[in-house]
Amino acid sequence: MLRFLSRARSITSSVTQGIRPYSSTPSKAHLVLPGKEEDYPRGFRLSGIHCGVKKTTDADLALLVSDTTDTSAAAVFTQNVFAAAPVLQCKEVLRAHNGQGVRGVVVNSGCANAVTGTQGERDALEMAQTVDRTMAWDPSAPSPHSLVMSTGVIGQNLPIDRILQGIPKAASALATGHDAWLAAAEAIRTTDTFPKLRARTFTLPSGRSYRLAGMAKGAGMIHPNMATMLGIMATDAAISPAALQKALSHACDRSFNAITVDGDTSTNDTLSILANGAAWTNKDASDPLDVSQADFPVFQEQLTDFSAELAQLIVRDGEGATKFVTVHVTNASTFKEAKKAAMAIATSSLVKTALYGQDANWGRILSSIGASGVPMTPKAVSVSFLPANANSSNQGELRLLDQGEPAQVDEEKASAMLAQEDIVIRVSLGAGKEDARVWTCDLSHGYISINADYRS
Repeated sequence: MLRFLSRARSITSSVTQGIRPYSSTPSKAHLVLPGKEEDYPRGFRLSGIHCGVKKTTDADLALLVSDTTDTSAAAVFTQNVFAAAPVLQCKEVLRAHNGQGVRGVVVNSGCANAVTGTQGERDALEMAQTVDRTMAWDPSAPSPHSLVMSTGVIGQNLPIDRILQGIPKAASALATGHDAWLAAAEAIRTTDTFPKLRARTFTLPSGRSYRLAGMAKGAGMIHPNMATMLGIMATDAAISPAALQKALSHACDRSFNAITVDGDTSTNDTLSILANGAAWTNKDASDPLDVSQADFPVFQEQLTDFSAELAQLIVRDGEGATKFVTVHVTNASTFKEAKKAAMAIATSSLVKTALYGQDANWGRILSSIGASGVPMTPKAVSVSFLPANANSSNQGELRLLDQGEPAQVDEEKASAMLAQEDIVIRVSLGAGKEDARVWTCDLSHGYISINADYRS
């Protein structure tokens, strides 16, 4: 059953958390899609409950567990030097188990457990240990079998007793299917106005079909270099930990590391994936998918596309955002240079405020990429606006700069295009064949209102 989130609910939730929403921010209820039960991976159970971290009665504790013992795990993390205690705990779990046998993820919202010293580290470890005890997982293992994530205010200690008491309650509420995933996605929200959840079924060249589901949270402090950005994905494919890590890192560079809302990288950014092999009813457990197999590139492509879809929901929910902006840099010498140029545009406050004001000020776009450090020849650069539904024939394209020469801009057409919620900025560097996409949003009065009052 689909539970759409009304704007009224979003405003109520924001006010109770001390956040003053901005009245012109559009509703995001249409982004919550009905889940198809057949698309959710087998062998995973989830729950989302209220344990008392938040002052409201909103859910604030999520739990995901795999029913198989040989589940593979992979993750990427924040590069912030003040990495939060849960990040350090996750790294230790993955190291100790070498990515094999990690069966759970526990997440609290409302408190980030970041910059909390040794007490924070003890709390993160105790959360993982409590999941293991509650699920009766092997107590002799060198490290807990669970990853830990936290999100919320930085610099405050967790109400750890409430969380530890909540974990058994979350375990007793574990269930499968769409409603269980949605409950967990609700529980990891902070300033998010809607739960970010997607699921799909995909088929590899071998003919085997698998399921992939994921949830994410984040609306502000989003500029991952992996923010408070969290992502949890799960698949019932069987894949080795090394191959899973390779696929996730590739996907992350083209999805969660290709989004920005405000240019601030969090202390807690974590993106994880568990693969439990539950779809392989007659599989050889010693022969999971590896990088040398023909199925791997397609698996990696599916994970990348899925990650991009999930990451874009974070941008669409950017704090105060009224526009969803795709920055597409083409004809670059390398993917790295294309992405660097795209990110320079996407992080420019001047570009973002111009988009909010529906102003086709393309000089700001050129200024941002000109200062990016990416080598380019000005007379080879072209800039265009496109409608979000533009096809390969460039239907509806509005040329702003054509190989270094200013175009005659139809201001009426530009205003109409920039009035849309979805906007595409395309820049051709004229230097090669590589391209990259980055997703961002505009910068509005609403972002200031939300973040000026975040702790009030």
